[in-house]
Amino acid sequence: MELWPGVSLVGLLLLLGQGPSQIHGSSGKNTLEWQPQQVFRTLKNFPFPCKPKKLKLSVLSESVHSLKPSDVKLVAAIGNPETPPAPGSGMVNMEKPQSVKQEPQSVCMAIMTALSDIVRHFNPSVLMPACSPGKGTAAHTTAEDLWIQAKELVGRLKDNPQLDFEKDWKLITVFFSNTSQCHLCPSAQQKRHLTRHMEMLWGVLDYLHREVPRAFVNLVDLSEVLALDLQHQETGFSPAPEVCKCSEKTTKLSKAVMQWSYKEAWEDLLASSKFNKRESFAVVFQPFFSELEPPSERSSPQDPATLALRIWNSMMEPVGGKDESINAAERKTMKCPSQESPYLFTYRNSNYQARRLKPISKLQKKREGTEFTCVDKDPSDSIPTTVHRLRPADIKIIGAMGDSITAGNGAGANPGNIFDVLTEYRGLSWSVGGDEDIKTVTTLANILREFNPSLKGFSVGTGNENTPGASFNQAVAGAKSDGLAAQAQKLVNLMKADKTINFQEDWKIITVFIGGNDLCGSCNDTARSSPQNFVDNIKRALDILHAEVPRAFVNLVKVLEITPLRELFNEPSVSCPRMILRRLCPCVLNLEENSAELASLVERNRQYQKETEKLIESGQYDTRDDFTVVVQPLFENVTMPRTPEGIPDSSFFAPDCFHFNVKLHARSAIALWKNMLEPVGHKTRYQNFEIKAPIKCPNQAWPFLSTTKNSNLGYGSWMFCSEKDPSASPPTSVHALRPADIQVVAALGDSLTAGNGISSQEGDDLTTQYRGLSYSAGGDNTLKNVTTLPNILREFNGNLTGYSVGTGDVNSASAFLNQAVPGAKAENLTSQVQTLVQKMKSDNRVNFHQDWKVITVMIGASDLCDFCTDSNRYSAANFFDHLRNALDILHKEVPRALVNLVDFMDPNITRQVFLKNPDKCPMNQASVLCNCVLTPGEDSHELARLEAFTKSYQSIMLQLVESGRYDTREDFSVVLQPFLLNTKLPVLENGNPDTSFFAPDCILLNQKFHTQLARALWANMLEPLGKKTNTLDPKGFMIMACPTKNEPFLRTFRNSNYQYPTKPAIKNWGSDFLCTEQSPSSKVPTSVHELRPADIKVVAAMGDFLTVATGARPSESNNLATPWRGLSWSIGGDGTLETHTTLPNILKKFNPSILGFSTGTLEDTTGLNVAEEGARAQDMPAQAQALVKKIKSTPTIDLQKDWKLITLLIGNNDLCLYCENPKNYSTNNYVKYIQEALDILYEELPRVFINVVEVMELAGLQHDQGGKCAMPLAVQKNCSCFKHSQNLIATQELKKLNWNLQSDISELSYWHRYMQREDFAVTVQPFFRNTFIPLSERGGLDLTFFSEDCFHFSERGHAEMAIALWNNMLEPVGWKTTSNNFTYNRTKLKCPSPESPFLYTLRNSELLPGKTEEPSNALYWAVPVAAIGGLAVGILGAMLWKTVKLVKLKEEEESLPNTSVGPELIQDTV
Repeated sequence: MELWPGVSLVGLLLLLGQGPSQIHGSSGKNTLEWQPQQVFRTLKNFPFPCKPKKLKLSVLSESVHSLKPSDVKLVAAIGNPETPPAPGSGMVNMEKPQSVKQEPQSVCMAIMTALSDIVRHFNPSVLMPACSPGKGTAAHTTAEDLWIQAKELVGRLKDNPQLDFEKDWKLITVFFSNTSQCHLCPSAQQKRHLTRHMEMLWGVLDYLHREVPRAFVNLVDLSEVLALDLQHQETGFSPAPEVCKCSEKTTKLSKAVMQWSYKEAWEDLLASSKFNKRESFAVVFQPFFSELEPPSERSSPQDPATLALRIWNSMMEPVGGKDESINAAERKTMKCPSQESPYLFTYRNSNYQARRLKPISKLQKKREGTEFTCVDKDPSDSIPTTVHRLRPADIKIIGAMGDSITAGNGAGANPGNIFDVLTEYRGLSWSVGGDEDIKTVTTLANILREFNPSLKGFSVGTGNENTPGASFNQAVAGAKSDGLAAQAQKLVNLMKADKTINFQEDWKIITVFIGGNDLCGSCNDTARSSPQNFVDNIKRALDILHAEVPRAFVNLVKVLEITPLRELFNEPSVSCPRMILRRLCPCVLNLEENSAELASLVERNRQYQKETEKLIESGQYDTRDDFTVVVQPLFENVTMPRTPEGIPDSSFFAPDCFHFNVKLHARSAIALWKNMLEPVGHKTRYQNFEIKAPIKCPNQAWPFLSTTKNSNLGYGSWMFCSEKDPSASPPTSVHALRPADIQVVAALGDSLTAGNGISSQEGDDLTTQYRGLSYSAGGDNTLKNVTTLPNILREFNGNLTGYSVGTGDVNSASAFLNQAVPGAKAENLTSQVQTLVQKMKSDNRVNFHQDWKVITVMIGASDLCDFCTDSNRYSAANFFDHLRNALDILHKEVPRALVNLVDFMDPNITRQVFLKNPDKCPMNQASVLCNCVLTPGEDSHELARLEAFTKSYQSIMLQLVESGRYDTREDFSVVLQPFLLNTKLPVLENGNPDTSFFAPDCILLNQKFHTQLARALWANMLEPLGKKTNTLDPKGFMIMACPTKNEPFLRTFRNSNYQYPTKPAIKNWGSDFLCTEQSPSSKVPTSVHELRPADIKVVAAMGDFLTVATGARPSESNNLATPWRGLSWSIGGDGTLETHTTLPNILKKFNPSILGFSTGTLEDTTGLNVAEEGARAQDMPAQAQALVKKIKSTPTIDLQKDWKLITLLIGNNDLCLYCENPKNYSTNNYVKYIQEALDILYEELPRVFINVVEVMELAGLQHDQGGKCAMPLAVQKNCSCFKHSQNLIATQELKKLNWNLQSDISELSYWHRYMQREDFAVTVQPFFRNTFIPLSERGGLDLTFFSEDCFHFSERGHAEMAIALWNNMLEPVGWKTTSNNFTYNRTKLKCPSPESPFLYTLRNSELLPGKTEEPSNALYWAVPVAAIGGLAVGILGAMLWKTVKLVKLKEEEESLPNTSVGPELIQDTV
């Protein structure tokens, strides 16, 4: 026989690690007659999907490498595909010749008939098939019988008159078998024994090559099919008998690798042989290994149709890619030749390159080291006695249990070296390998060796679990969970026997990872592979460890998510030995997409993970302080690593594409280590191994390996602070206060602090006050069971007092110094403080003057629940006053106190939880439980108002504390603890809010939430000011913080070196212009209802001291009456908008050539500003006449064509002088004079848009603000009503007149007279309607809005008026803002839009003439410390009152049950 030069067949077999086959055959009747009864139409039920006509198969091929099915004239076979005799029934043995009963070759004929039927679809003239039975006498061996069959076949083919032997193409199949399965032994034990018989088979092929022209020969090994048939003959479960007993242990992996290698050997041998060098002859090895399908899907191994179909499909696939589909459905579907490849595949037309000839670069075995940057590597000061305080450096022994992943199979194999997958690279194993060090090999053991270089137990080098290098890595390749207990027992025995370790004293890490093999074979026996059996197997192993191993931390790694392996298997561009993969993991890779079987596997995988976690959550392995098992879920959700091109990245896997290579071992080690440091309940469950993560370092504040107990999963907490001592002597300064110095704890607040509903269940009475569980004041049980601030402080001082216990109201003895009252608001806080002070003074358990006290205050949530019912009562200013008054009492009365002022939780959290859980929360009680938070609609004005109030309250608290007001004594301080400022909404996996943190009413917080509040408060108390955590994730993990040697104190502003911030000085009151729509109309409009800002050519103004701008700036001459007309809100034109915000400066951005504005202070630069300092309504007609005259006499103004904007504001002086002669200053007169002025303008001026601004509130200006105002007698003389400030009746009359003036003037927009002309409009701008005195950041009246006399407006006040007027002009009538935003912001100016480019009039607001105006909703804005406040000309002592447009609507407003008011009702302001 001929082989390639220099390589004998024996040498090749030794090189490839294969043994030759035994050849089985049987003799039969020596005949090739075509008997009709021998024709089996076995494929008649198979659909034929191919379309031969489309292939254009008319020309007969001249080369076997382009041989098409239509070219085949005859189908024939030699060899016996029947089942060999069972053991003991005369099985042929090559060493002992024996007779074989002659039988007709019915199976062979059935297969060939079915194959011939397929070919007949392409070539209807194909001849009847042939099978040669051979002799089968005692003198012949089975190999010799194959020779006889070959010779008989050749003779009959030559004698067949229907066949042109030289020209017709023949398809010949040679069946042989290796039922001894010696080729699956991973050793050379049978090589010499089998070489002679392989050479005999080679001789048969050589004979056919010499004798038969134009032949395509299939070489088919039926070894596994026949072995499987033996299983069917017997029990169906027992394996076929192995004649060839392997000297080395065989595993599923080794058999799969050797089987693949056997196929590769044949293909390499044939591809390079003379059999594939001729154009008229080719031999192709067709792999025919058993399909490992679920038993329910298996057909009989010898079903002729199945065998024929598999031979055909194999011929349709290129060499090197045969039989690699994953699902049974594909394997049972007939494949067709394609237009691109219409031929039978040979080695040449498959471009197959023998493995011997493939270029193999000399690759160095890559390692993946990692930089180690952890600084704190010290062990505990003394050997810990509890596993819950175990540091990495305390670990002295490492061990592992599992399967081939932990054994390290293929971890160090070079790419393409399939055989090396059988090598167990234990030194590279992710969880226990110890080769080299962390710089070159990343494993858990090497990470731990950075903390403790004397670590023992890690594995090194290669070898199985019994080799010395394996050490305590007792993982067994191919192991399933049922073998884990044996591994555990062996590991325990090894540890006990090792004289180099101290079994009783040394701390041990043992990592357990199992389950992949269970899942891969689970479909074959679902009962045996059930999740319950799986977890029971794990339990038996853990029970052994728990019973026998002291001082152990066990990592139980969840079984990995296995289905991503399918992505790698199915990717055609990835080169993987798919035959090996299918053998290793059939129940994952052989299933169809979207099949019920695949869904069942996914669910089984999930249940394995879930049941594993439930086993540990049972707590049965947390019964000893020196032992724990922690589930590490790093593999729970794993994505397949991908290349930059998006295809699965095989570089993470060993050459078999199943096991991990060194890179994936390294990244798994880092992920495991990270899991070990992450608290239980907050561990990483998703891995993206494409990204190489750094090695996580232990938290210096929490340097321990995380266990269930020290992860604070329940209501209790573990605290391991070493610095627990009090000060050497009682401190005299609050800034040197240690936790252990605290002797008294107290609390003030509302339902939260009172403990309502903390432990309530569904149906319970939520009025029960569980004060002993309250986060800031409760003292039930101990910290290990109940986490509260007092229980934390009791860890430092066991004699702490003041905390509440059990249940009861504020008057119960159990409440003690928890004086919080359910439903309390800020206005109730002073009363609580007074009661608390009295109790501390009178109770003999408290040394009032000597004991250090921590008092926690939280208030505001109840105020927000009701703020919309009376926005004055719950205004930010009032909230500020109430809070300040309460803290003032504490500051004045209580010595030695640290006050925690806690931000309340954003009410939007409660709102979302309540409204998004309608099935769990009492929706019908929303208005009762928290009306103003729960009832507003989404995106409503009411909800925006709630947000504004919330921010104002929070801002007030910050400003009050940072005012330094409470830092004037050495023994007292108030510290804002902001952990609730940005609370994260707890959500479930489905995105819904998690109600498990709330009481049954979905509003009150339960113990789960209180536990987190206590931890967060404590952490805040130890954090320096400026660096305090201002976020809270209720579901997050919080380390129980500890004071340190360097920072032992509770933090205050001083010991934090914190400077309260000061705001930078504002240089000017200009505004930024952000409008993009600045163009005028395409032509000058003829209608005032289509007037754009850029169309305005002339501005003018009428009015009193406000429009004159008296006192807008300080005067060098102490003359407060200086008219700063250039700064006037409605007519001033000094500077630019960037430095001075006025209406003309805004309009200049649209039309730089605008005329009429005032500048400076001189008379000749007044422009068209005709306002006078002391003007009243009665002066308006005269001003109108004067204005008309000025306009007509100005040569630069085109009277007929130029559009004019006139602003009129009058009434302040009328109100000031009302007290002298009420009859002269009646509402009727006021309106009459204004009407007369408007009539003049109407008659005299074309193209006019008139702003009539409602008069502001004028009250409360009679006080002197503690001497801060330079209120001259002239001001009091000009505003004589100030003289009657003590007269309540007179004051009420003044207010009534003020309201009436606003009400009556508001109707001017609807007067029919002013609607007759297309070029004239009067629009009332109501921004002054709902006004209140602006507050400073400290809660007092903000004097920056006023001049030195506290009466006239400052430049800032004029800027705010200009902004409000401009914004009103761009709002439709009926929907105009009736309040002002007095926060400093340069971007408050509104802009016209393409949809609404015009100044609004009654008509273009789409309100019909004559229709009564619908009062608009006020917009509510937050001032720095006050909620929405409007501008009032006034100062000190002014009380905030509710203002309304019409008195008759006031009663209607007050009768509203909630905040859901529409635009037809006037809303409260703050």
